Amino acid sequence: MAHTETQDSQIAAPPPPDLGAWMASYGDRLRRYFARRAPTADIDDLVQDVFLNLQSARLRTPIADVERYLFTVAHHALVNLRRHRTVRRSALHDCLDDSPEPSSDLSPERIVAARQEIIRVVKAIEALPPRARDAFRLHRFDDLTYAGIADRMGISRDSVKELLQRATCRVSRAVRLEG
Repeated sequence: MAHTETQDSQIAAPPPPDLGAWMASYGDRLRRYFARRAPTADIDDLVQDVFLNLQSARLRTPIADVERYLFTVAHHALVNLRRHRTVRRSALHDCLDDSPEPSSDLSPERIVAARQEIIRVVKAIEALPPRARDAFRLHRFDDLTYAGIADRMGISRDSVKELLQRATCRVSRAVRLEG
């Protein structure tokens, strides 16, 4: 029994993956893979997720088929992105069953009220400072991530977060005050 314990302790873990070489070899192919399946703003984040997952994986055996392994991880990264987006959107969804009025009742008053609400929201967005307005539009209308907005605007993710928090507060406040 002591003999097998020493043999087990002598079995070395597989060498760590050569991430630099794999990034050079597969980075562009992963970008093309994601370009066909995800928004442009998410491509670099997804590629980074693949290599981050690979770096943090505690592999017990060497990877026999690197390409297959990487694209399996890439597929899982896409599934996670879609799952995250679905959860995020469902949290923002207002159920119409809870509304006091039937949704099929499009009275002239409701139509006018909805148009006025849209006008208030548009005016509130237009009244934002330019950088906050740009960040708000990129996030809410172009569905860019904080990282995508940061890249496009040339600022940090923290700056994007702060701009969006201020913009959202200002728009909400302006709509409440005018409504």
